[in-house]
Amino acid sequence: MMKKETILILDFGSQYTQLIARRIREENVFSKIVSYKTSFEELIKEKPIGIILSGGPSSILRKEAPKCDSKIFDSGVPILGICYGLQLMVYSLGGEVVTSCSREYGKMNVEILNNENIFKGITNNCTNVWMSHGDKVQKLPKGFISTAKTQNTPFAAIAYPDKNLYGIQFHPEVVHTTAGKSIIKNFCHNICKASGSWTMKSYIDVAIGEIRELVKKDKVILALSGGVDSSVAAALIDKAIGKQLTCIFVDNGLLRKNEASRVEGLYTRNFSFNLKVIDAEERFLKRLKGIKDPEVKRKNIGYEFIEVFNNEATKIENAKFLAQGTTYPDVIESISIDGNPSDTIKSHHNVGGLPEDMKLKLIEPLRSLFKDEVRLLGKELGLSNEVVMRQPFPGPGLGVRVLGEITKDNLDILREADHIVVEEMKKADLYYKTWQAFAVFIPVKTVGVMGDERTYDNVIAIRIVESVDGMTANWVQLPHDLLGKISSRIINEVRGINRVVYDITSKPPGTIEWE
Repeated sequence: MMKKETILILDFGSQYTQLIARRIREENVFSKIVSYKTSFEELIKEKPIGIILSGGPSSILRKEAPKCDSKIFDSGVPILGICYGLQLMVYSLGGEVVTSCSREYGKMNVEILNNENIFKGITNNCTNVWMSHGDKVQKLPKGFISTAKTQNTPFAAIAYPDKNLYGIQFHPEVVHTTAGKSIIKNFCHNICKASGSWTMKSYIDVAIGEIRELVKKDKVILALSGGVDSSVAAALIDKAIGKQLTCIFVDNGLLRKNEASRVEGLYTRNFSFNLKVIDAEERFLKRLKGIKDPEVKRKNIGYEFIEVFNNEATKIENAKFLAQGTTYPDVIESISIDGNPSDTIKSHHNVGGLPEDMKLKLIEPLRSLFKDEVRLLGKELGLSNEVVMRQPFPGPGLGVRVLGEITKDNLDILREADHIVVEEMKKADLYYKTWQAFAVFIPVKTVGVMGDERTYDNVIAIRIVESVDGMTANWVQLPHDLLGKISSRIINEVRGINRVVYDITSKPPGTIEWE
């Protein structure tokens, strides 16, 4: 079994904190982000092999500047302060930080003065780095030496090797820092002595043991959507406890073409857990009848799902646990740097709002993983590319892709058009190279001519975007012949549509979904 080696990242509000965690994991070392307010006792309980102090927007000179428990600096645990983290270390240990006359932002040149420890193996003594600070170190605490400098500061990097304390004024986690990967590698392996044994395979072994120890002989319920997160969570828990897991798949009538049968076939063939497929289309459509407001539609879909899921969950005897496909970004977005609940929680991520009298304990086996790590885990568990590389699909399903009132006829039209979009994108080997590709039903009648007849039918919009995380997105410039083929097929094969348009709006100003 894998030896648990964790590097903790104390978050002081840097926009790059998640990126630090990612870079550490790329070195096959487990990383975990915690609030800077975490007590020394709590930090030590984690038995970290290293601690990183992130950057942050504050100035250490401000009275209310965030500060961590200073006992960490005498703990013997290797510490790396990045940007604000360096200044905090200097300030806490008796050095001097002042407001700089010449602030440093963006790309800068750093001259390396000492090619040991953090800079081991970096032979180029002048390297490009990414700076972002307005204060600078004026005087080092006792025992520290300067290991790098810039034109503006003689203390661009500092070290106290005997105490395993290191600081850099720039951001090694961003791609603009040329030697950033080497710096993080040096901290992880040369200073923290990490073995680099954290892999998806070893993660599976540990997770299975933890799930079995927690669940014992009780039963677990999981809401299976067919998406990446819930599918990988189901596969992992299935490997741990098999038939003690029951997955509930709710067919709300807002799914893509053949989605329910696809999910049922895939999971009954390949897994031993119990799968309950609930046909709730009529219930959902009844609840959505006459509603046109997008937010009301979303809420009604969510409320109905909770009622259906709760009704089925209560039928399962001896169920003590509710499993969710919560991922690490979900966890991070839910906690501010002060350790308090944030307003950024996305309500559609998981099964929220379940009645308290269910008294189910949560199991979230993916809560330590980023999205791409979840995909790697899925592949390691034997899931197909069709599952692990599936594009994001909104929680309310096609409910946010039918504008205006949702009817079965409109949904059926959209399903057929959407199927054509996905099918042609896959044929062109572009589907898995884009973030999302889908169709939107627009209930606007336009005049057309089909054969010798005049038509008056609806519009389908095609939306295809590229993105890294969904926060921003650019529309994809598809080959014209592919666009033409998709348009031609939709108009010829889908009754009720006589016009196809292509959405060329980026995010921002538009959103990826239309509602």
